[in-house]
Amino acid sequence: MEVLLAQMPGRAALKSRIAGEERTVKTSCTKPAVTPRRGRVWRGIVAAALTLQLLASGAHGAELDWGVGVYGGRYYDTEPAGVLGGNANFLDHYMVALTASKTVWRAATLPMSVEIDAMLGQQSGRASITEVAVVPVLRWSSFPWKNTLQTDLRLGPLGLSYTDTVSPLERGPDGQGSRILNYLMIEMAFSRPRQPAEEFFVRLHHRCAIYDLLNNYGANGEDFLALGYRYRF
Repeated sequence: MEVLLAQMPGRAALKSRIAGEERTVKTSCTKPAVTPRRGRVWRGIVAAALTLQLLASGAHGAELDWGVGVYGGRYYDTEPAGVLGGNANFLDHYMVALTASKTVWRAATLPMSVEIDAMLGQQSGRASITEVAVVPVLRWSSFPWKNTLQTDLRLGPLGLSYTDTVSPLERGPDGQGSRILNYLMIEMAFSRPRQPAEEFFVRLHHRCAIYDLLNNYGANGEDFLALGYRYRF
């Protein structure tokens, strides 16, 4: 019988076909291997996703240490407190200014910080005057209504202001004046609690001789009531 089977035609072809089907079944049941290159790609994607998540969470909680803004105002002829009491007379003299600030210190337990504020302004009306000023500023950032309207008080009483010419509004009775004077600013800044980076502010911009400490020309200096916008980052 075995001799007859061995002599049957197509015996070799049949055995070859059966062996091929067995190899196909084994191959289809085998788990495909992950190449080293594909593994490195996936690890890189996961690492990049984790890095972006960390960066995003860090940016969300980052302190807003820098600020840039612009403001414009009108001259009034009394000391800074005069406009608060409604005793100011506004004249046809104006200012447009750029401002920049940098936080240099923050209190650990209080909503208080110290900034360096600088401005570059151009006055027009009674005279064309360019002014540059810098002042340390104390910022207080917490009031009872902060969850409704974020309000910051900024005080800068002692700074330095320089103008490229003596303003006619700063000359004393004898016509004398000074280009270098003290710079004082008082500001209230407002922002939405969920978007503190964008501030709108009201600023009292004041140049003075600190009660004749810098000179005794008898002039008050210049005062502007200004409105402005600042972006913090």
